[in-house]
Amino acid sequence: MTLHMTSHGRRSVWSAIKRGFAGRCPACGDGRLFGRFLKVNDHCPACGEAFHHHRADDLPPYLVIVIVGHIVGSGILAAETYSDWPAWLHMALWPTVTVVLSLLLLQPVKGAVVALQWANGMHGFGGVDEEALMADHDRAGKSD
Repeated sequence: MTLHMTSHGRRSVWSAIKRGFAGRCPACGDGRLFGRFLKVNDHCPACGEAFHHHRADDLPPYLVIVIVGHIVGSGILAAETYSDWPAWLHMALWPTVTVVLSLLLLQPVKGAVVALQWANGMHGFGGVDEEALMADHDRAGKSD
């Protein structure tokens, strides 16, 4: 299902992911999602949607590792199979391609992850105070 109902109404998952991948606000598509390279703005400068409670954490780097690993691994295998490049060329090319692709993909992938959280109402994007819920849960667990 691509549409989710939240306290903010319907949110299109794919539209939000595309906007996040482009570094735009998943809600309006106009405001910038990032203030710096990997620093998510606290809120959208265009529509005011809050982003301070996102929890992208380690998922974006893991996804980038998988994506870049498949691209570079396939490139290395193809180069070894169909060409006769010297070892120095491999040693110069593949680490450079790995670093450049990783740096190019990290911000868009993080934007897509934050947008996915927004679209699904996760980690405070759904209007629920998760910290208060966890505090209540912890208090209830201590009384047992």
